[in-house]
Parts: sequence; structure tokens; C-alpha cells
Amino acid sequence: MQTIIGSGGTIGYPLARELKKYTNQIRLVSRNPKKVNDTDELFPLDVKNLEKISDAISGSEVVYVTIGFNYNLKVWKDTWPPFLQAVINACKTHNARLVFFDNVYMYAKSAIPYMTEDAPLDPPSKKGMVRKQLHEMIMSEVEKGHLTALIARSADFYGPDTNKSVLAETAVKNLLKGKKALAFGNINKIHTYTFTPDAGKATALLGNTPDAYNQVWHVPTTKEKLTTKQWIELIANNLGVPPRIQKVPTWMLFIMGVFIPELKEFPEMMYQNESDYIFDSSKFEKKFGIVATPPEEGVKIMVDYLVKTK
Repeated sequence: MQTIIGSGGTIGYPLARELKKYTNQIRLVSRNPKKVNDTDELFPLDVKNLEKISDAISGSEVVYVTIGFNYNLKVWKDTWPPFLQAVINACKTHNARLVFFDNVYMYAKSAIPYMTEDAPLDPPSKKGMVRKQLHEMIMSEVEKGHLTALIARSADFYGPDTNKSVLAETAVKNLLKGKKALAFGNINKIHTYTFTPDAGKATALLGNTPDAYNQVWHVPTTKEKLTTKQWIELIANNLGVPPRIQKVPTWMLFIMGVFIPELKEFPEMMYQNESDYIFDSSKFEKKFGIVATPPEEGVKIMVDYLVKTK
């Protein structure tokens, strides 16, 4: 049995689809899980009910954590550590391997221009400190020999089967409505993105590769060094509309946050948009010989999906 906690999320869906290549026993855990494959086992769970985490993991050989909590610092502080501790405890009890899907918030500001798995963990943001705590919770158990686990890390993502990515929210949706795409920070800086189907494929492969455990992996991410402006132009070209862009200064996020609460959480993360943001996945590519989907192809797939589901 391989179990996905957070199966209804942006990464959970493509991961479930890819896991079918490795096993017919897949358990999907979320508040309202839905089958991705015909043989999937559904396990409805509000993960804040920590006492039930062990039941969800029981019988699992591999547990994937792809869940995302509300983008709010207080929620992260209150929810992430106890949830992850419950998962770690259950994995140890049931002798399950853990695959934790993570982001880059815990990296030092100095690492953002060129991130590798060896980048220093010294986050400048409060949300980054929460992510660093989660990393340390896992790797501490690994170093003690109490847990077999790996961390699969992704850059900002884009792709189909979701309308929650930054590019979807700020560019595709607005351009579809005849509005300007919104852009944060310096639009002439490079910003690499991870294509969600690539992330799902890589995470499934890592989880089913015994010697991939007890370390951090960057999932395949485009090597094409496109700027934020070029990403928006690529999206606009696929939509057949002019690439009109509205730059959003940091101070405006506080005003917009009155109407969209999540935007109040963005200012402390703006440093990731003020310099080049290059996410290196060479370690994975050398190990498995798999490279990321080209941006032109990935953007077309994303745009086609969002046009069909608007």
C-alpha cells in the first residue's frame, strides 16, 4: 500500500496518476478524497484530527505528504508541526517510508539566485522558518536512524489540473478576462517554474527508488532561463492576446490584502521575485536521466486546461 496524504491537491493528483505504474494499492487521504485510478482506496480525513493519522497510515509501505494548508503564517505555525509530528510518529509505528513534498522557503536569501539541494537553510521569512522546522523534524529522525524518509523539493509550480498556481492566478485568469497580468517584483529577473506533471512523476519515482531515501531531491525543473516577463508573454501568445502587464509594488499588496487575505502574506516573500530565481535539479536529472517539460509545451498544456475549465 502507498498512501497520499493531501491527495486532492495540486501535486497529489498527478502523483496518484503516476503511482499506478508502481502499485495497484493506493490509498488517497483528504477531507473529501476522489478516485484518480479505479482501484484507489479512499480514506476521508480531516488531518487536524491527529489521532486518526495513524489509522490513515496503517498498512502503508510508503507515505507521501503533499498536503497544503491555508497560506497564512498563524495557520502554518499552529498546524504544520503537530501534523507532521503525528505523521512521523505513525510512519515509525507502522514501519512506513516517508516522502515529504516541500518548497524552497527554508533556503537562505543568498541561495535564491541559484538553488541546489546543498543550499544553506537560513530563511529570511517567518513562513520560511516554519518550513525549516519541518525539514529539521524529518532529517533529525533520519539521522538518528528512526525513520526512512526523503524530501522532494519543488520550485514555484505551474501546470494542468489546478487553477491555484501563481501563473494561473496572476496571468492566465486575468488575460482570459481581458485584464492585465499581475506581476510581482522585477519582471526582468529569471524565474524558473516546476511543471506539476513532472513533479508528480518525479515524486512517484523517488518514492519507489530505495537508494533515493534519507536525502533531499529537487524535482525536474526547467533549465530555460525565462524572466517573469517572458513567462507572461508565452502565456499571452498561447491565448492569442497582447501580453499586457501590471506591475504590483509591495505596498499595493497590503491594500489588495483587504479584499484577498492571502495577499497580506506575500510581502515577506517578495525577495524571491526581486532577484533571479533559478532552481537546479541536476542531481535528479543525472540520477534518473529525466529532464523537465519545456516551458512552451508546459504553458500550452496549462493554458488549454484553464481555458476548458474557466
